[in-house]
Amino acid sequence: MKIEDLTVPDSVKEVLIRSGISTLYPPQEEAIKAGALDGRNLVLASPTASGKTLVAELCALKHVLEKGGKVLYLSPLRALANEKFDEFKKYAQIRKRNGGHVRVGISTGDFDSSDPWLERYDIIVTTNEKADSLLRHRAKWMDEISLVVADEVHLLNDAERGPTLEVVLARLLQINPDVQLLVLSATVRNADELADWLKAECITTEWRPVVLREGVVLQSETLFKDGSALKVEKKSADPTMNLATYIIKAGGQALIFAATRKSAVALAKKASSEIADILSKPMKRALESLSERIATTGEHTRLGDGLAELVKNGVAFHHAGLSGAHRRIIEDAFREGKIKVLTATPTLAFGVNLPARMVIIHDYRRYDPGYGFYPISVLEYKQMAGRAGRPKYDRVGEALLVAKTDDERDYLMDSYVLAQPERIWSKLAVERILRPHVLATIAANYAQTEQGVMEFFGKTFYAHQYAPETIQRLIAKILRFLYDEEMIDVEGEKTFATRFGRRISELYIDPVSGVIIRDALQDKPPVLGDVSFLHLVAHTPDMFPKVRPYSNEMDELGMFVNVHKEELFFDVPSEWDDRIAFEEFLGEAKTAMVLQAWIEERTEDEIIERFRVQPGDLYRLIETGKWLLHASHELAVLFGKKEYLPILSEVMSRIEKGVKKELLPLVKLEGVGRVRARILFNSGFKTVEDLKHAPIESLTKLPLIGPAVAKKIKEQVGGFIKTDEWKKLKQEKSPEQQPLTDYY
Repeated sequence: MKIEDLTVPDSVKEVLIRSGISTLYPPQEEAIKAGALDGRNLVLASPTASGKTLVAELCALKHVLEKGGKVLYLSPLRALANEKFDEFKKYAQIRKRNGGHVRVGISTGDFDSSDPWLERYDIIVTTNEKADSLLRHRAKWMDEISLVVADEVHLLNDAERGPTLEVVLARLLQINPDVQLLVLSATVRNADELADWLKAECITTEWRPVVLREGVVLQSETLFKDGSALKVEKKSADPTMNLATYIIKAGGQALIFAATRKSAVALAKKASSEIADILSKPMKRALESLSERIATTGEHTRLGDGLAELVKNGVAFHHAGLSGAHRRIIEDAFREGKIKVLTATPTLAFGVNLPARMVIIHDYRRYDPGYGFYPISVLEYKQMAGRAGRPKYDRVGEALLVAKTDDERDYLMDSYVLAQPERIWSKLAVERILRPHVLATIAANYAQTEQGVMEFFGKTFYAHQYAPETIQRLIAKILRFLYDEEMIDVEGEKTFATRFGRRISELYIDPVSGVIIRDALQDKPPVLGDVSFLHLVAHTPDMFPKVRPYSNEMDELGMFVNVHKEELFFDVPSEWDDRIAFEEFLGEAKTAMVLQAWIEERTEDEIIERFRVQPGDLYRLIETGKWLLHASHELAVLFGKKEYLPILSEVMSRIEKGVKKELLPLVKLEGVGRVRARILFNSGFKTVEDLKHAPIESLTKLPLIGPAVAKKIKEQVGGFIKTDEWKKLKQEKSPEQQPLTDYY
């Protein structure tokens, strides 16, 4: 089927044809024939790169341009949401019937807001969690949604992320039973069961635009699923390195999956030495520039230095410990073909789209802190293998598992290459996970009675798979907890949320965290300081995972707790009566220590070295801490605990910027982060008034403060710059070598 034959506006066809798409792939054609453009609900389960997103784009533009509708696109990850947002932006040039252009918006953060500004947009991309938060805030514009696209729905099987998506879909169907659902998934065994739950048509296909050859490698020989074999030159004792070298010499790229972050970095180092001599001189020059960009982005850390050094040889690693800025640089460079070998942890398989000619699964086991190593699922393997082959560039993509013995080769062939992916099972019926969703159902008035709550959860995927009665006993237990903790109340048959319960739901925190914070705020510790609140938020279940304490740190952590015990909201458990509780408390103390180091302006490298955390983990810790401090502030307001508000506001600002109190006025300026603020302060520019009266030449002479940054600062503080003075400064060579970001 050709694009020009579709029943969508000509303006949409023009955009697609200009982008090089003239004919539909078979799965796309099946979706159209199944009624995707006619408003039918559809579950489309097909491999990575088979064109599912284009079906979503066609349906979305059909709703916006012909039906005057509004589209919600749900994504499991922020990175993926940003990717989809960029893809939809190509339609922003199209004019609607009312004369305006198609507007595409995105919202992935701030869970304590209804984001009314999103009402102006026609296509809205959010994460599943943000959509859940918007539903809790009863965002009015969500009633206008006519199409919901749910991406990566096989993640319903994920214990942490799946239940939120499940509840969001059930809730959207509750508020608008006529909404069209387009559900996109990897190939799973029970896609028909999912379709049955959603009253949708089901299309399942294994078709891919690039032929996929799956196999297992043992030493230097690879045996493929179709019975063919490949033997590569054995330059190294590691078959993964031999395969990577082979594919790069053939003009391709290799994506290598490792079990842990440490293994990913080690493999990248090994690959760097193996392929350094293969690269051309022009490529090496381009990589030198890329390396320099990494080295000058974000704060200086050993992890960043290591990455920058590897990139010089066309190799990089990618895992959650990297900063977001470094991950984006690496992703773009890999897509551009500059990075030849990328090592990654399995989480990348469920994230951004980074296809490669060859995918090598170096270890089929996965590491989970607290549980150790365990074999990945077939579904995870299929997701990783699905990254093999770049559409429009490769005719064939190869996905290979690495075996160490003959027996293991047979096991991998039978258990992964020849196996079918598992069924999707709902993970909703876990008390910790279900608890906030039960509260939200009452707090946002989606149900006014206990029976109404039961009826809503009786329409979830869990109830569809297991029958409604199986979840009702757990819901009754949760309702009792919410009642006992005064989050809900009952009058006759009517059940309603208290102010406390409603605020907990809006703040998007676990009700147990809300109880911990509420109870802590009732009794002020003898000494109130930063550590009081940093440990308070570390004590909640929402601060997860906490920073792991190592055995050789126990004495130091015990000393920290002893020194600060007068500042803590909680009593220290007895080391002798309850060793487990004591060690958990020390883990909370270490988390508080990391956050304290951040607001005391310790560098990333210092924090990484001292506490053994990585940049990505530190950023997540900071974000979670900021969110929980905001929740604590709001609960202090709710319960009239005014004495806590000044210090909470101050600590919130400090954790957001990573600064001591004295720098807070300076970091409010755009383009001035913790590093530049400290430089300004130490140079005598301690207030906004100091900056207002400072000669611009004095600012430009400071490290990291060139003419552009100095001018931006002066404009914000109301300082006057003469035209001839500015022209003279522009003509001089700027000492500013760093990008203009708020981080500095």
